[in-house]
Amino acid sequence: MSELNIKAEDKELRGRYANMMQVMHAKEEFVLDFIFAHPPQGELVSRLIVSPSHAKRIAEALMDNLKKYEAQFGPVDKV
Repeated sequence: MSELNIKAEDKELRGRYANMMQVMHAKEEFVLDFIFAHPPQGELVSRLIVSPSHAKRIAEALMDNLKKYEAQFGPVDKV
């Protein structure tokens, strides 16, 4: 893969907090909604729409990073 320069505004680099996620899918895409749930309501922080193959790469990257995290800091509970 060739090098790719990525531009980002400061507000994107700061990130947004989400403590909940909802996933939906259709034949050609996965929709990932990241939500900040603060009762009595929640706020949609970001929506990502990705292809099935990219969704699989995201899942694999998350699992790889979770394994590395747990090796360094110990098991993560699914509370």
